[in-house]
Amino acid sequence: MQPNSVPPPLRVSLFSLGIGAIGAGLAWSLSMPAPIIVGPALLVSIVGIAGVRVHVDDRIRNVCFVLLGVGIGAGFDPNASAAILHWPLAFVTLAVGLFATMLISRITLTRIFGFDHRSAVLAAAPGHLSFVMSLAETTGTDIGKIALAQSTRLLALTLIVPFVAQAMGYPLRNIGAMGGPPMMLWELAILSAGGVAVGLIFQKLKIPAPLLMGCMAVSGLTHVTSQIDGGVPSWILTPAFMTLGTVIGTRFSGMTRADAQGALLAGVTITVIAAILAVLTAVPVAYMLGMPVAHVLVAFAPGGLETMIALGAVLKADPGFVAACHIMRLVILIGLIPLMLGRQS
Repeated sequence: MQPNSVPPPLRVSLFSLGIGAIGAGLAWSLSMPAPIIVGPALLVSIVGIAGVRVHVDDRIRNVCFVLLGVGIGAGFDPNASAAILHWPLAFVTLAVGLFATMLISRITLTRIFGFDHRSAVLAAAPGHLSFVMSLAETTGTDIGKIALAQSTRLLALTLIVPFVAQAMGYPLRNIGAMGGPPMMLWELAILSAGGVAVGLIFQKLKIPAPLLMGCMAVSGLTHVTSQIDGGVPSWILTPAFMTLGTVIGTRFSGMTRADAQGALLAGVTITVIAAILAVLTAVPVAYMLGMPVAHVLVAFAPGGLETMIALGAVLKADPGFVAACHIMRLVILIGLIPLMLGRQS
């Protein structure tokens, strides 16, 4: 095939994925944690800020989420469901932490970085980016500042969480191998097809990350009931993780350096606030539930839904608990964000 016969969007996607692969290789050579996520996210972000167009086609991204969903669902433990009796306590603690995070971050953005009140509320929201940006478009806020601060939060947490986990003694080098021995390819095909079908239903129900959650639900159910054993082969799952890292990095495409610097400072500041409060709430919950702190931390970390669930699976955390906490975080934010916006009316 001649180079000019490749559609421009596909060429950009292949170029971006190539940059991500180089980033993964560099991160691996430097012994960075979670190199096939962190490396692509970091290098693609740098390239995007430098003015190079980077983007991953939605179809490629969706295939990535399907494979990750099946792989994460393969880690469901049929014996872990007993912990659900204690999860309401985790949800209450999570809600308190989210309110404190938004309140402190809003005050910081308005008093130090000059955000108006409504823009500060939306920029401070630790999650649910699509909901936040939809509100930003209809409330007369500074969409640019909000988008930049939110993108910085997502990238920063993708980079921070693996290092924190490694410091706690969790090796994150070979993260492409999950769920034990590999399943058969026909089993992967069946789970993927079933997961996509459920994902389309989830999409109509407006459940976030529908393809990821649908495939994770189908894969998890079949593994919990022992209908299918084994995980997604590493030669398939590794490129999926690299694609995820690349997708995260593309959020910075098209930014000017001045915009990036301003967003970086504000975004890093509110990320630090959110991370500190996540730790403060995760530690007591981990103690009360008898779970490793790293497992609860990745469940409480206000990062991207897909990324944090994937990192939770890498840490061997109960995927049901991690997913439930992140879904509950989005549910809480759906009520909390309009409430805080209303208080500024």
